[in-house]
Amino acid sequence: MSKRILVSGGAGFLGSHLCERLLVEGNEVISLDNYYTGTPDNLKHLQDDPRLTMVEGDVNDPRDLGALDQIFHMACPASPVHYQRDPVMTIKTCVFGTYNMLEMAARAGARLLIASTSEVYGDPEQHPQPEAYWGNVNPIGPRACYDEGKRCGEALAVSHAGHLGTEVRLARIFNTYGPRMDVDDGRVVSNFVVQALRGEDLTIYGNGQQTRSFCYVTDLVEGFLLLMASDLQARPVNLGNPGEFTILKLANLVKEMTGSSSKISWMPKPEDDPTLRRPDISLARSALGWEPKIALAHGLEDTISYFRTMVG
Repeated sequence: MSKRILVSGGAGFLGSHLCERLLVEGNEVISLDNYYTGTPDNLKHLQDDPRLTMVEGDVNDPRDLGALDQIFHMACPASPVHYQRDPVMTIKTCVFGTYNMLEMAARAGARLLIASTSEVYGDPEQHPQPEAYWGNVNPIGPRACYDEGKRCGEALAVSHAGHLGTEVRLARIFNTYGPRMDVDDGRVVSNFVVQALRGEDLTIYGNGQQTRSFCYVTDLVEGFLLLMASDLQARPVNLGNPGEFTILKLANLVKEMTGSSSKISWMPKPEDDPTLRRPDISLARSALGWEPKIALAHGLEDTISYFRTMVG
């Protein structure tokens, strides 16, 4: 049955893939985006679909978009380059923006899925990270505007659900990659691919032995839909690929797949940058029947092809 669905941050990397999937499923979709990091170009291939409405606006501004069945709250800068550019705005988006989406969901009787993040775990002392782990986050460090902002957003959502009965789903998203990432995104996959295609040095911050787990975007979107349809009320769920790679291994894989002769340059590790990152997805497997299907090398093929069109 067709639903009327709002996607905040719908013109962003994740949001645009989600809008596309929701339209394929036969829904009416509203994209709400202020284009701070997203771009209308990400939805250009969908703009002739009469079921898609694109609204330019900020989640920090309360608004009424009428009757809604579901809300996917994706809006927030997600890479350090972007969220550290205006840390006050980032915190406002994590807290006030989430509050506005909760209030909208409560008024409409809609179910709300909130995009949280693995960064709530900080630089973890438990590995891999299960949802029960409370994290190791510096509340006043350079990443705090995002890390603590998202932690506060989760607390707000759980309180809203408990106090007012709002239907809330919480997705803790681990590193995700794929087409439509911003060329200047600043995250490791896009950095390496763009540098390799340009013949520039691949920049590794730290010793390269820190680890990340990389989930292809369509796998993540499938997780969103399953979580939204689930009965996991106001309970955080890790969504990510449990395959774990060192940053150095990723750099060498990107060099090999692009045929690049780029060298590696070494820079100091940024303050509070996590040393280890790998999701425990036992809950997603058991409660949602979800786990990623696309291997890193396969997903990188499509990602590299996309960036070739962007950087020449």
